[in-house]
Amino acid sequence: MSQAARIAALQDTTARPGRTVEWPQVNGSPAYVSKTFGVNVFSLKTLAETLPKSVYARFIQQIKGRQTLDRPTADAVAHAVRVWAQDRGATHFTHWFQPQTGTTAEKHDCFLTMKTVFSGGIEETTAIDAFSGSQLLQSEPDASSFPNGGMRTTFEARGYTIWDTTSPMFLRKGPHGTSILYIPSVFISYNGEALDEKTILLRSSEVLSNAAVKLLNLLGDKESKRVYATLGTEQEFFLIDRSLYNLRPDLKITGRTLLGVVPPKHQQLEDHYFGQIPSRVLAALSECELDLYKLGVPIKTRHNEVAPNQFEMAPIFEEASVAVDHNLLTMETLHQVAHRHKLKVLFHEKPFKGVNGSGKHCNWSLSTDQGDNLLDPTLKPETNYRFLLFLVATLDAVHKHGGLLRASIASASNEHRLGANEAPPGIVSAFLGDHLNEVLNSIEENRSVRNFSQPHLQTVKVGGTVLDVKVSTLPTIARDLTDRNRTSPFAFTGNKFEFRAAGSKQSPSLPIVLLNAAVTASITEVTEALIKQKGAKAEPSIDDILSVVRVYITQSKNIRFEGNNYSDEWVKEAEKRGLPNIRSCPVAFRQLLEAKNASLLISLGILTDGELKSRFHILMEKYAKDLLIEANTLKTMVLQGVLPAAFSYRKELTDSLVGQKALGLDFSASPEKSLLDLLTKLTADVQAAANTLVAAIDRINGLEGDEQADAAGTELTVILEDVRSKTDA
Repeated sequence: MSQAARIAALQDTTARPGRTVEWPQVNGSPAYVSKTFGVNVFSLKTLAETLPKSVYARFIQQIKGRQTLDRPTADAVAHAVRVWAQDRGATHFTHWFQPQTGTTAEKHDCFLTMKTVFSGGIEETTAIDAFSGSQLLQSEPDASSFPNGGMRTTFEARGYTIWDTTSPMFLRKGPHGTSILYIPSVFISYNGEALDEKTILLRSSEVLSNAAVKLLNLLGDKESKRVYATLGTEQEFFLIDRSLYNLRPDLKITGRTLLGVVPPKHQQLEDHYFGQIPSRVLAALSECELDLYKLGVPIKTRHNEVAPNQFEMAPIFEEASVAVDHNLLTMETLHQVAHRHKLKVLFHEKPFKGVNGSGKHCNWSLSTDQGDNLLDPTLKPETNYRFLLFLVATLDAVHKHGGLLRASIASASNEHRLGANEAPPGIVSAFLGDHLNEVLNSIEENRSVRNFSQPHLQTVKVGGTVLDVKVSTLPTIARDLTDRNRTSPFAFTGNKFEFRAAGSKQSPSLPIVLLNAAVTASITEVTEALIKQKGAKAEPSIDDILSVVRVYITQSKNIRFEGNNYSDEWVKEAEKRGLPNIRSCPVAFRQLLEAKNASLLISLGILTDGELKSRFHILMEKYAKDLLIEANTLKTMVLQGVLPAAFSYRKELTDSLVGQKALGLDFSASPEKSLLDLLTKLTADVQAAANTLVAAIDRINGLEGDEQADAAGTELTVILEDVRSKTDA
């Protein structure tokens, strides 16, 4: 970039007026958030107010899966939602779906239709507003133009979006004061194959519920008819000024800087984390929250993250399928609001080298339709046998299918973050904390739980403790039963597991799908083991339960690790335990096709063999394309920007030395001479590295399929870093 362009961008950032948005008012005061929440959502309450009771009751039975959604009910719902939406300025509707691109897709259709009427024997065409049940239920986008892994071809383009009745419809702002009705949908091919992220999420949720309910019934719980995964996604991101962003082709094209050194002051003073949110950023986040509240997204927290210009927003947990919708809505809304504030939001996991990157911590648990959290240990987990069974089933799932979980968080962008002493490595392990570890160890060893009450011991007292900070004016502080291990990829945090390894840029759908699948299989195994253990008895005894729990504690023990996952010692220890350390994306993606993993997904009905293979090929193809885009961007920047600037600077130094010689000065010891010598060497290094990059791009472009991804992973990643290091020098 030119010096003048950078100066102009900096001047623009300081001279630009801030943007303000009026918060909704009630009697001259800002409205409570609860009064704003969900106003743009077509909720069940709203539907109940607009439909006849009999039609509404029929619809509720249909969305619970107890009967098929019939045409009259669909027509009634379509009419009700059209009137509601148009009364709020809607002109168009769209089936909003999640293709395998990591983002969402939509095609807008107007409510307008034409109707022919006859009046006095004269035919006349009249414009009317209409929205039928069939239009609500499905639409038809082009299936061949989305990633399909070879399942669809251009001459088999038909695909369908189908309304997901479990996720509420909502309104978003359109142009010129209008709005658009969004219909959350799944996306399938003409033959019914899943082409999206949501279909498989709904499938995984259903099989998980069936398995969990069966185990609950065995334990005597006849009330719970459904179990669902809950999810809360902590979304990290960077916000930078748009004027400066526009000067960086690497940021614009790839989402990260491909060259550039860290500034003298970055995060080394540890003063940004939880610091005061900059006023301009706070204004943007507040406006984003307002939009999200209206959409029914329960955003709870906002704060500065570790790296400069890095922030986080996190919601209250919800049912996983809705939580995924809301996370994608959060990302899209952040993007739109940032534009309004002349900012740019960066979701790339590692946009800037030398400072922390961003993750998407997926807080996952299991809940019944009676409101019980199945992973709540309560104060005495050693006697909470239901909790113990679901806990060991989850640990068993992570132990048996850690490769699947590693595949779920693999991407070209997240590869920069994993194992970088800011995120978990490619080794999947679980953290429980001292309390639960002691409980499991005591069961395994068939002894009583130790009560660690001595303050000098580095353990927590079973049943929880309180902290005394020796300040009389402070209240008693309760300490949680588990600590937080920020280095663990799968950490238990009170009443849930935090899957910390997911990347900030990706949809949380695939990690949750594969976690649900693995846990479903283990719950089924635990249930079968418990049935066998109890024998002819109506219900299993406590001894029966503990016998089964003890087996699964022992066989999943290798996955439990309480120490520093960033350390070299853990890498060695994990190898001794037989835990895979998967460092590259192609190796991670191949875990999907491993016999035990493929059998799991196919046998549960979450993916067909064709769907599984297509997803593998899509992931491999995207990985290769991402790296080739980065390589071509860096090639252009070096050849058209860096080297010409170096040549120009070298000419300035040469001209200076020529001038000194013309004056009869001895320039052999001149500072320009030593600088010119160094610059010449560095420039030659960059030129050579760029030539290597160009040759690699040409060679890899000539490859096809999985070979291209493998070559890009082994060659381009190394060459890109080499070019950067030489350029930065």
